[in-house]
Amino acid sequence: MWNAVQDLKPVLLMLVVQIAFAGVNILYKLAVNDGMNLRVIVAYRFAFATAFMAPLALIVERKKRTKMTWTVLFQSFLCGLFGGSLAQNFYLEALALTSATFASAMANLIPAITFILAVSFGLEKLNLGTAAGKAKIVGTLIGIGGAMTLTLVKGAEIELGSFHLNLLHQRKGAQTHAGKTVPGALCALASGISYALWLIIQAKMSERYPSHYSSTAMMCFWGSLLSLVFALCSERDWTQWRLGWNIRLLTVAYSGIVVSGMMVVVISWCIRMRGPLFASVFNPLMLVVVALAGSTMLNEKLHVGCIIGAVLIVCGLYVVIWGKSKELKKKNQLVASEGPNESNTIQIEVRSTVEDN
Repeated sequence: MWNAVQDLKPVLLMLVVQIAFAGVNILYKLAVNDGMNLRVIVAYRFAFATAFMAPLALIVERKKRTKMTWTVLFQSFLCGLFGGSLAQNFYLEALALTSATFASAMANLIPAITFILAVSFGLEKLNLGTAAGKAKIVGTLIGIGGAMTLTLVKGAEIELGSFHLNLLHQRKGAQTHAGKTVPGALCALASGISYALWLIIQAKMSERYPSHYSSTAMMCFWGSLLSLVFALCSERDWTQWRLGWNIRLLTVAYSGIVVSGMMVVVISWCIRMRGPLFASVFNPLMLVVVALAGSTMLNEKLHVGCIIGAVLIVCGLYVVIWGKSKELKKKNQLVASEGPNESNTIQIEVRSTVEDN
């Protein structure tokens, strides 16, 4: 039973991660509707994450922190650049140019991008001759297809009951962004590539520096520094930087402390345990949660296509998880079979009688 719980721990943790990510997307909608600048949100997000993670890393890993090297420091900078500043700024720019649904749908290309990059860098093997290798490929494709179905296929509208809480009120002067689909798609694609690169670099960094709290704190520090420079260059209106006891403070605090802080630690641990592909295939679940939350809290419509897409996503996740579990089981069997041979080795020492006396 304990082994079963340990096997399910990465899956359950990644489910929590996607629920937290879906929550920050809802808060992004509310903060943008309130008129907050997107680049300022990113800068504050990583500033809050750094302020939360740095003391936590110093306390938790004060005695077991791995020695810092220049290579690890450079990798942490790349994590802050790709997984922090670039990924978030490109994503929010796509959100501003198109819509939240479109940006979330494009984000589901991350598993395919990660799989291609992981194979290119040697972190994943195709293993087309094995059932596990075929399962990873088929499951990834099913998950992406389900996410696209959830977004593009509508069908009949579904009523979830009488509970509807409309938190999104149209702000005066709000403008639509029709005709900017292509630039928005390019920004969303750039965000997906940046996020996939972060997963690859994080996997390499975890091998040299397995102190997840410290690595997350360094990533947040570089992300906040880069995002702050970018935001200051593009936003000179200081009223945009003012925070009060409102949705703006809640958005940056939640996105920084919970998502960029605690959830990144969880993702780093899952990457170390199961690899970058395992972490990336859970991204389509965020769209499922956003669709459900949007239909109940943001006055958005839920259609049959959402249900079909959700079923496909869950099936795709199950297939990929099954393939990864088969690979891990085979690897553990190989380690177990090699262990007894080493433990049964007999060492024979020949000494002279003079040495004995």
